[in-house]
Amino acid sequence: MSHFAGSPPEIIAVLPAAGIGSRMQTECPKQYLSIGGMTLIEHSIRALLQSPQVTKIVVSLSPHDVQFAQLPIALDPRIHAVTGGSQRAESVMAGLEQAGSQGWVLVHDAARPCLHIDDLNRLLAISAFSNVGGILAAPVRDTMKRSQPGISNIAHTVDREELWHALTPQFFPLELLKTCLRRALDEGATVTDEASAMEYCGFHPMLIAGRSDNIKVTRPEDLALAEFYLTQLYQKESA
Repeated sequence: MSHFAGSPPEIIAVLPAAGIGSRMQTECPKQYLSIGGMTLIEHSIRALLQSPQVTKIVVSLSPHDVQFAQLPIALDPRIHAVTGGSQRAESVMAGLEQAGSQGWVLVHDAARPCLHIDDLNRLLAISAFSNVGGILAAPVRDTMKRSQPGISNIAHTVDREELWHALTPQFFPLELLKTCLRRALDEGATVTDEASAMEYCGFHPMLIAGRSDNIKVTRPEDLALAEFYLTQLYQKESA
């Protein structure tokens, strides 16, 4: 359902946050690592709440999570916690089940704290003319190589024209995403992000060019880079 007239639609967001982030090599899940006195998940939620259209955020947590409830942001009435699954897609589905069935939904990574409000606004604007939705993405700039099967030798160079890095948030009509994700899970499809579930069902979401500093904290070295970007972002906001 697109939104062609009247006030902008209210948006529900889902943050899958049930993972343990093993590649970070830390004792706690990566979303609870801190930058500037706030955890990554708090920065990510704060970024979404910059938009007055985002009226509810559903956070999908591990059943063993005891940390989120201790965060100040957990007391915000717009924040709702649910139990997620062992895979990202299962956690997103758990969030969607609590999000209702009307309107549009944003899905954002809990460890992607550097989202810029300009990118978020451009993505949300597509609800005025799209029935399918879209994602933030960045064009590939580096030379891309494909390895030989099973070994770390180059098989060939991949043409980077028309290649994009998928980012989040990803933004879709809520009921359509729920239908596509449920079908993909039921049929055992490989779903690495929400757009891939839409693609599996034959849809072609839009690519909305986003900033390359919208990084996901995945490895230890990403934390220092995210801290640098957040410092620049908050200084700009307070100027």
